[in-house]
Amino acid sequence: MKIDLTGKTALVTGSTQGIGLAIAAGLAGSGARVVVNGRTPDRVEKAVAELRATGADASGLTADVASAAGVDRLVKELPAVDVLVNNLGIFGAVPAFEITDEQWSTMLEVNVLAATRLLRAYLPGMIERGWGRAIQIASDSAVVIPEEMIHYGVSKTALLSVSRGFAKAAAGTGVTVNSVIAGPTHTAGVEDFVYQLVDRTLPWDQAQREFMRTHRPQSLIQRLIEPEEIANMVVYLSSSFASATTGGALRVDGGYVDSILP
Repeated sequence: MKIDLTGKTALVTGSTQGIGLAIAAGLAGSGARVVVNGRTPDRVEKAVAELRATGADASGLTADVASAAGVDRLVKELPAVDVLVNNLGIFGAVPAFEITDEQWSTMLEVNVLAATRLLRAYLPGMIERGWGRAIQIASDSAVVIPEEMIHYGVSKTALLSVSRGFAKAAAGTGVTVNSVIAGPTHTAGVEDFVYQLVDRTLPWDQAQREFMRTHRPQSLIQRLIEPEEIANMVVYLSSSFASATTGGALRVDGGYVDSILP
């Protein structure tokens, strides 16, 4: 299967590192013109330089898309895209009874409203042109709510609903809207998270095994997923091969979610 996204413009939010950067690299590797997004100019420039070093057609836009003003600024500079990947997200362990109203609000603002605003901004243009792909990066926590970060799980559950709803709004137009349920993935942020839950003195390989054994025992691959494995699904969903896949929540979770249905 050869995926060719030549001539398509793809925006990936929160793409200066981790899963977002891997997605940007995957889309660029299939010929898309990729726009990297982040809040810090230096990090955006570094990510763009890294992608260009591989021959990618990449540029960057610095904007905090967790705010309405940031989304407005980004859309003004980039009025139309063919592929929108709402990857931006935050997480963090907080005991259930200690999550404050402010932490709830921040989690929903970043993980749900940012994606919703960008869908409102870009989907109408895709529909008018008769082609487009919108993909939200959700999490296994949307289905298996973690006790140590309920607010995060709720935000990702909401993101699944956002994706399904906007898929219905784009019905019959040639535009698809999907979400990807990512399982426990190996990123710098997750390394920090792992060390919040296991002994910080353990070497990383041992800490990862202890985390999976103690906190994610349902994983069938019994390891953290690599960002490129998430990117592979996103690249497929961005392609013409996925033209009949919309309104879905597709799992790249290492078998973590105990379900025979998507």
